[in-house]
Amino acid sequence: MKPIKFNLTTALTAWGFSPFQIGVVIVLICLVAWYLYGTYLLAAKGRNWSNWRSLSFVVGLAMIDIALQSPLAAFTMSYFQAHALQHLILMAAAPPLLALGAPSTLFLQTATKNHKTLWLKILHSKPFAVISHPIVVWFLYYGAMFAFFLTPAIGFAMNHMALMDLINVGFLLGATLFWWPIVAVDPIPRWHMDYGAKLVNLLIGVPVEAFLGITIMMNHNTIAPMYTLASTHAGGGILWSMSELFSVVAVIPIFFQWMHSEDRKSLRHDRLVDSAVFDPESEAQAAIVAVIAAPPARN
Repeated sequence: MKPIKFNLTTALTAWGFSPFQIGVVIVLICLVAWYLYGTYLLAAKGRNWSNWRSLSFVVGLAMIDIALQSPLAAFTMSYFQAHALQHLILMAAAPPLLALGAPSTLFLQTATKNHKTLWLKILHSKPFAVISHPIVVWFLYYGAMFAFFLTPAIGFAMNHMALMDLINVGFLLGATLFWWPIVAVDPIPRWHMDYGAKLVNLLIGVPVEAFLGITIMMNHNTIAPMYTLASTHAGGGILWSMSELFSVVAVIPIFFQWMHSEDRKSLRHDRLVDSAVFDPESEAQAAIVAVIAAPPARN
């Protein structure tokens, strides 16, 4: 991929058509076709599938294409700002949108019995349990950013585009494992997160992302030979501000979902108490009465 200067013409026309990029387009088209066909199969059975899920999945795939094939990808050879945006799309924008589409659920509801069995075996296998462990995923998501941006790895990869393409795919897969249990629309095997764990997982990343962005902004050397120092600092600012923005945007709905979940639990408890018919001779119901009637504990 050759360096390209930014102007209106290149911003509209500098789409890439390398073998890797053509392969990306083919894979994305196949995924869109499979997803829409799956929703068609469900509709044929009289079962509804959320249009919002479909839209999220398709937009997530479109974001991947923008990151890897659009002029943005071409500008990464000249501007670190473009590289930062590409990175954010692959790790913080596309994966949560794909997770909102619940592709695993759609697959399990529409695939043949053999394919369902195979997919469930993969999800419950020991290798998948290891790679999807929260600690492993945390290092794949945050640790990979530090290892890439704060070492000569980025300069070497940018001079070997086949390697850079593989690294981008790795970033996307790692981010998918990170966002899957946080979005939690699809069933999560083994490593289920409650609302508190989701918030902690995101909030811990805030100072980590801030440190990464500020470190790049304060660097006295260019982050890679093809970038200027001004571009390096601007890209660091984008990484810092935009990654924090994505984290805040993700935290808000999780917090309100948590509050709504607690309200539902309280409502179910009140209904259970109100509808219960107590038998004084029942030990279980007597225990319930004792718990309800007990005075609050003093600190």
